[in-house]
Amino acid sequence: MARNIGLDISAPETECSDMNCPFHGILPVRGQVITGKVVSDRMDGTVVVARDYLHEVKKYNRYEKRLSKFHAHNPPCIHAKVGDIVTIAECRPLSKTKNFVVVEVKKE
Repeated sequence: MARNIGLDISAPETECSDMNCPFHGILPVRGQVITGKVVSDRMDGTVVVARDYLHEVKKYNRYEKRLSKFHAHNPPCIHAKVGDIVTIAECRPLSKTKNFVVVEVKKE
């Protein structure tokens, strides 16, 4: 049975035995919630999520596109793939670069 993680997100249908799953394990989520696109899933249990945003250049009164990449834990019950639009939530540090966990796959 999946537990409530405190966000307005439905739990995945499949069960998993991952301790770092926010729904079926003991990992608490807190802080930022970010939506982005999965650009890499080659690491074991990890995805790289890219988020595009606009940055204002005041001198020219224009905007430029910028990109931020986040490493996020990918639980087996969610299993996000390259090209998916996902929601990631901040959690405690899971490794040197992982501070987020995938909580929802929005669309392919």
